[in-house]
Amino acid sequence: MKINMRIVNALLIIDIGIIIFCMLAGDRSWLISSQVGYFSSLLVVVASLFSYKNMVKSSVDNSIIIADNDKTLEEIEDPHGLYDDEDYTKNIQENDVKEEDEPKRAVGESLKHSKASLSIYRLGAYAILIFGFMILSSEHILHLPSYLFGIFIAPIITVGMIFFDLKKQKD
Repeated sequence: MKINMRIVNALLIIDIGIIIFCMLAGDRSWLISSQVGYFSSLLVVVASLFSYKNMVKSSVDNSIIIADNDKTLEEIEDPHGLYDDEDYTKNIQENDVKEEDEPKRAVGESLKHSKASLSIYRLGAYAILIFGFMILSSEHILHLPSYLFGIFIAPIITVGMIFFDLKKQKD
């Protein structure tokens, strides 16, 4: 919980800095473009973190991932056994035959297995990102450099803070 508050504080401080800079520059389109990009990108980051958190929690609750069971982790990382000590060509050919014989998955089944990548939160956040860009563009107030800066700053700050926190915990 401590890292979450530090990330939120850093994101707020950065946003206040962006607002102050844009107000001092005196260009309204910079301010609007950067804020739309920043908040829509922030929604994507929060939705992604929330989706992955729920996916991991449900995997742990269902005992799908067990830290002591190396075989389970190997099956997740290399489900077709491509990196075993066997001949790679033989292994690939066997897997190609198996995949052709397997029945096709229905759309609902595919969505069930891709929980984090296609969660409603992430899809909604991306829709807001696209909608914000379209509104700015149609109103002719889109300033692309400040919009892109706004989009990239939230993920960079979030990933950087998580990385440094993990590195600090490791030491």
